[in-house]
Amino acid sequence: MSVTAVLFSGGSWVTVFLSTCLLSLFLVLLTQRGKFLYALRNVPYPTALPVIGNAYQLNCTQEDFFQKLIKWAYQFGDIYLVWVGLRPFIFLYRVEAVQPLLSSSVHIDKSLEYQYLKPWLGEGLVTSTGEKWHFRRKLLTPTFHSGLLEVYLKTVKEETSILISCLEKEVGKWFDVVPYAKRAALDIICDTAMGYKLNAQKNSKNEYIKAIDKIASIVQMRFVNVWLSSDSVFKLTKAGQEHDNSIRVIQEFVDKVIAERKIEWKHKCDGNFNDPTKKRRALLDLLLEMSHNGTVLSDEDIREEVNTFMYAGHDTMATSISWTLYALGRYPQYQEKILEEYNDVLGSGEITLENIQKLTWLEACIKEQWRLFPVAPLIARQIYKPIEIMGNQIPPGSTVLINSYLLHRDPRHFPEPHIYRPERFLPDGPKLPPYAFVPFSAGSRNCIGWKFATLVIKVAILSMLKAFHVEALDREEQLRFISELVLVSANGLRLKITPREREHSLAQDS
Repeated sequence: MSVTAVLFSGGSWVTVFLSTCLLSLFLVLLTQRGKFLYALRNVPYPTALPVIGNAYQLNCTQEDFFQKLIKWAYQFGDIYLVWVGLRPFIFLYRVEAVQPLLSSSVHIDKSLEYQYLKPWLGEGLVTSTGEKWHFRRKLLTPTFHSGLLEVYLKTVKEETSILISCLEKEVGKWFDVVPYAKRAALDIICDTAMGYKLNAQKNSKNEYIKAIDKIASIVQMRFVNVWLSSDSVFKLTKAGQEHDNSIRVIQEFVDKVIAERKIEWKHKCDGNFNDPTKKRRALLDLLLEMSHNGTVLSDEDIREEVNTFMYAGHDTMATSISWTLYALGRYPQYQEKILEEYNDVLGSGEITLENIQKLTWLEACIKEQWRLFPVAPLIARQIYKPIEIMGNQIPPGSTVLINSYLLHRDPRHFPEPHIYRPERFLPDGPKLPPYAFVPFSAGSRNCIGWKFATLVIKVAILSMLKAFHVEALDREEQLRFISELVLVSANGLRLKITPREREHSLAQDS
């Protein structure tokens, strides 16, 4: 046999072998895909196209996206999915479906879309998972005990007073309250997280403030825009360039504050990291104390957690304050109930961490606002191990989302679900089943700062109502919901405020 024939014969066998391997791999992948699709066979979904799935239907405004989620829920029932390319996004909004997910200690991974936050937040509490998340969560939980909330209360009162003074220029005219609430929340969280006076309420042109606002908007846009999911594509866009510039501004600012506070904190402690009498009590100080000179937490770790609390904290609080004022502006009778109870319980006494808990109408009004306008309208989890939900074996590779906007409007648990009725949450109100009301998520991955956020919201709302009577312009049916990481209205939330002293003086004159 010639050399050519031998080589040709050998080449044929190599070709056959490689072809067989490729065919086998293809059959394995096809079988796995078949099992994946079979597991989801009973979950309905809108008409999808090959390869791209329902992505063509999601090429819409954020407002239309939210409306489609609601429409499909009514169309398909208690569980449905949306195909984004080859990925299934499964939507839940019944207690029976939500409970097995949120009560699980296994399914705690955020959806893959949270990677969009990593250039900004790194692997802080919001984005981390596994052992790193467990370690950070355990480490940071003590930073929100009641003793520290008392310390933070002073900052909350100071910044709320500034908010009221800033709003005085809006008296008697319609204005959007959201930017004011955001700047106040930024000042509160910056002081309590970093021990730094940002003065956002008085200086909204600050580069850090603009960068925070810009990057939050861009990240939230990517969450619902499937065409920008690829980092390579995103970096070519104008938004990608603005994103990177905002990251640079934020990181430089936070690094500068950390460096300054390390020097200041170590100097004040005179090298004694355990002297409780000399510590500042901002989150940054506590992180510096925990770091043990970088052996437990590096500067990068500290920056991750500071950025996480800055973002998650200010957005959550600002949204809740804005929506509560809107709701009370639509139903002013509850403003009077809050103030009457305040006068009966506290009189002329100063607000404290203890006595503000006694204001049941204030708490009920805030909770009812969270029910109608949930802080996080979509809670997303990535599934890495099978989980049974409503008789369906949800396979690994799926993304499951809880629509808390619909969960909180289940008529089985909330009669007349679209009506603002704070009485539902009074101490003698009806008892709700677990996981029917999840304003700060639930289970092991609930919001670590929910007690702090609640305190801020209570103080802000009570202080605002003591200063102003509030009216809201838009009726509920005029609201244009957008599902970002928080629930917002496309038109903003337009209010009109009137000083209460003026009301009383007019009443006396008449």
